Amino acid sequence: MAAKTSPSPPNALDTMRRLSAAVLAVSRHLATDEVLQTIVATARELIGAEYAALGVPDGAGSFAQFLVDGVTDEQWAAIGPLPRQHGMLAVMLQDPAPQRLADVRKDPRFRWWPKAHPEMDAFLGRQIRDGDEILGALFLANKAGGFTKDDEELLGVLAGHAAIALRHARLYERERELAITRERNRLARELHDAVAQKLFALRLTSQAAADVLDSDPARARASLEQVAALAKEAAEELRSVVVELRPAELEEDGLAVTLRKHAEVLDRVNQTAGGPRVTFEGSDVRALSPAAEEVLLRVAQEALHNALRHAGAKTISVRLREHCPAGAISGASPCGGALLEVVDDGVGFDPAAVRRAGRSLGLVSMRDRAKSVRGRLEVASSPGAGTTIRLEVDRGRAA
Repeated sequence: MAAKTSPSPPNALDTMRRLSAAVLAVSRHLATDEVLQTIVATARELIGAEYAALGVPDGAGSFAQFLVDGVTDEQWAAIGPLPRQHGMLAVMLQDPAPQRLADVRKDPRFRWWPKAHPEMDAFLGRQIRDGDEILGALFLANKAGGFTKDDEELLGVLAGHAAIALRHARLYERERELAITRERNRLARELHDAVAQKLFALRLTSQAAADVLDSDPARARASLEQVAALAKEAAEELRSVVVELRPAELEEDGLAVTLRKHAEVLDRVNQTAGGPRVTFEGSDVRALSPAAEEVLLRVAQEALHNALRHAGAKTISVRLREHCPAGAISGASPCGGALLEVVDDGVGFDPAAVRRAGRSLGLVSMRDRAKSVRGRLEVASSPGAGTTIRLEVDRGRAA
């Protein structure tokens, strides 16, 4: 946060423009922190205050979020931990009436602030409400000549926008939890149908082999061969479930962490069944659209699925990094995008022969996904030389 002086009150047209920007920030469904920060900054600038802040209580006497404007990063760091709900902060969360004070320090309900806290006098605060529920508090401090009734009304409008943003965040979180629950239930059903029955047959067959090991070695050997076949099928089914699973943590963890977790799960499954090593290397790519991240994830999953089923590989590597399109200047702002590679050292294949034979190995699906974000998909393979699936997505083209 850069240091700011108390802004001059805007004219009517400027007020409308800035209010419109705050409303649009809510309607565009930006990240909740971004929307709330926009509202805090807008409130400070429109009303002409030196400081502005917005707090969302955590239900345990402190704040889950606390956003400020007009305070430098150095000041904010020196102030220390997030404030507790005491003094005027507690008043605003308990009293629905707006708090408009000539000097907050002279109010009997004022308590104290940390040593590094900026000095404040004129104060204006309002609750952020959703019906009867208190979602937070929005307040301003320090305005030459003090705050007016009009300022109070305008802050009420912005508090209403903040309530919408927080309500959207709650609805999104509930939808995400429902999606996670549905995905877990689906996974449980698939694991039961596709894997649990095979594991049950595996246990019975291995027990049958143990029962006749001494009396009928040939029969025991046949049962053990069946055990190996069942174990392989169970591992393949489990891999399919893992590959098809849409990680609900993509938005929360980011693409790189999600791919890493995915590779680690597949690696553990394959090592148990004597399959190939699956590794990941890379880091998140900045400013990719959600659609582009989803495509990169899905193409990686499809390429992994193909390699595990058909390649007969010893190692499969997933790599993700930023890249510069041809002709771009490295480090310049237009430069940047994502490069995904899934590389195996397996038997390889002839892509042209596969197309002539009417088989796709998921390549059609991968190409369609790449086109949806205007990406470029390349498949490099030949018999005995392994396979490389390469997907480039430019940041600007994917947005």
